[in-house]
Amino acid sequence: MKLKTLAFTAAVVATGLASLISTPPAQAQAAEQFIPLLVYRTGQFAPLGIPWADGKQDYLKLINARDGGVNGVKLTYEECETAYDAAKGVECYERLKNKGTGASGFDPQSTGITFAVTDKAFADKVSVETMGYGLSQSVDGNVFEWNFPLLGTYWTAADVMIQDILKKEKGSLKGKKIALVYHDSPYGKEPILLLQKRAALDGFQLSLFPVTPPGVEQKSTWLQIRQQKPDYVLFWSAGVMTPAGIREAQASGYPREKIYAIWWAGSDHDVKDIGMGAKGYNAITIHNSAAKDKVHDDLKKYVYDKNQGTASSFGEVGVLAHTRGMMISMLQVEAIRAAQEKYGKGKTLTSEQVRWGYENLDLTAARLKALGFGEIMRPVKTSCANHMGSDWARIVQWNGSKWDIQPTWYQSDKTIIDPLVKEMADKYAKEKNLKPRAC
Repeated sequence: MKLKTLAFTAAVVATGLASLISTPPAQAQAAEQFIPLLVYRTGQFAPLGIPWADGKQDYLKLINARDGGVNGVKLTYEECETAYDAAKGVECYERLKNKGTGASGFDPQSTGITFAVTDKAFADKVSVETMGYGLSQSVDGNVFEWNFPLLGTYWTAADVMIQDILKKEKGSLKGKKIALVYHDSPYGKEPILLLQKRAALDGFQLSLFPVTPPGVEQKSTWLQIRQQKPDYVLFWSAGVMTPAGIREAQASGYPREKIYAIWWAGSDHDVKDIGMGAKGYNAITIHNSAAKDKVHDDLKKYVYDKNQGTASSFGEVGVLAHTRGMMISMLQVEAIRAAQEKYGKGKTLTSEQVRWGYENLDLTAARLKALGFGEIMRPVKTSCANHMGSDWARIVQWNGSKWDIQPTWYQSDKTIIDPLVKEMADKYAKEKNLKPRAC
């Protein structure tokens, strides 16, 4: 009996030792940081949305391939198709906000979706990054703790357009007529309040021309413009609406050099098929996003040369919309990096911790050069009170075959913008029963 027991015990011990020898110890799982990617590769804005989405994803791939992530933290991501539909955007937000350790922050890629998720972001404590779009009053970090309209808003864009027109008109717009042709949606309506303020200040007559989405049919709009003969047209368009509008302007004989388009209506795909028919067409651009820089070279070397690019070919890299997509992801990555400086390098961060990074961005000229964006954009620094940072912008003009970057850099007139931001932010806080922070 004892011999059998000893034999059994020996067998058990041997088996246990064998299992220890044959099974290597489990390695610690590498830290990961999840970034949701709301996109619209389908629908009315797809011509803009596709390169924008490609750029966002490409930059995340570059950070993983070139740098091994952010201080060793691998970036994970998942696309969710919204088709630029607010309801679908909310569904994507709800599905992805708690994925992994929580969403690092959302770029809704739509003003309408931004409106729809902003209230949710307050409750869920997740950042909403809206580079160059969204709620213009969300610059005020006292009220909008979770919104970050980085680099500019539709109010700052409209103000810069008026400044450039003033320059052409030798400093006076009294008696002039300016028309706004806009996508009849929250996106298109966003600049109206600022333009009304400037019309009262500068003495020009403002006419509003809403265009029913998707904006393919604009003949009646441009016939009215032909009859009313405004001195300038501001064009708040995107996607299929843009080339349709340019062609109607051409057909009606309205000078393209008198048209100023918002940055989402100033991409290569908007004008290249029209060619000389769009010559003179102006668009505002966030920073110098028409340029190429070291980041494009790195993207080719580390991603596209390995056949891992998101776009169908590297030839699609460098267009305005793709570069802006990369800028958006770069700002999000740098927010994560800034937050790691406070909460721990090499660690996965919560959504709240990443928010601190967004609020403490400090991208100097030297840092932008190191990132490969030195020729693309100017320095930006955010704070508790200022969730936009700087709002440098300039005008690009289509010469029939490519964009010519105009030399003048502009910033919006803070004597007009700041009081409007405070007025509308305070109104929002009152309507939503929010208690502003004391930054």
